[in-house]
Amino acid sequence: MNMNQLHIVTGAAGVGKSTFGKNLATNRAAILLDSDTVTEPVVRAGLSAAGMEPTDRDSAEYKRLFRDAVYECLFNTAADNLPHVSVVIVGPFTRELGDANWPDQLRSRFGVEPTVWYLTCDDELRRQRIERRGNPRDAAKLRDWSRHIADAPVAEPVFDVMRIDTGTSTGTGM
Repeated sequence: MNMNQLHIVTGAAGVGKSTFGKNLATNRAAILLDSDTVTEPVVRAGLSAAGMEPTDRDSAEYKRLFRDAVYECLFNTAADNLPHVSVVIVGPFTRELGDANWPDQLRSRFGVEPTVWYLTCDDELRRQRIERRGNPRDAAKLRDWSRHIADAPVAEPVFDVMRIDTGTSTGTGM
């Protein structure tokens, strides 16, 4: 039986998924598969080839063309590594948080009990963090933050998760 662990770090933009995931991977001696870095060069090339803005991560067309492929890339890489080492996957997983069967699907696919970490913080702190990171992918969010909040409501998990408020001093690391 595989004793390695699978951790999924989820939450909205700016809650601190990448930072939390890095800390978790370090503390669990796991590899880190962050959707922001693992697939970025391929996604940018694909968006450019499709005549789309290379920084787009929010449009319906981006989601139609790339969302599932990005996650599948992360999952395939995790499956290759789990027999050897624990894995931390970082991504929003908004749709999956609304699927009560998702933990069972992960368990079946990977042969391990997944731990899903759901990170939150208030919207103003998220906005401040997004501004500080200065990533061009966030420009559209910041141009009209109110619209971003309305168009991309924070997903609430419909199954048990490890809930972390990253706006508190105790929620920023592992």
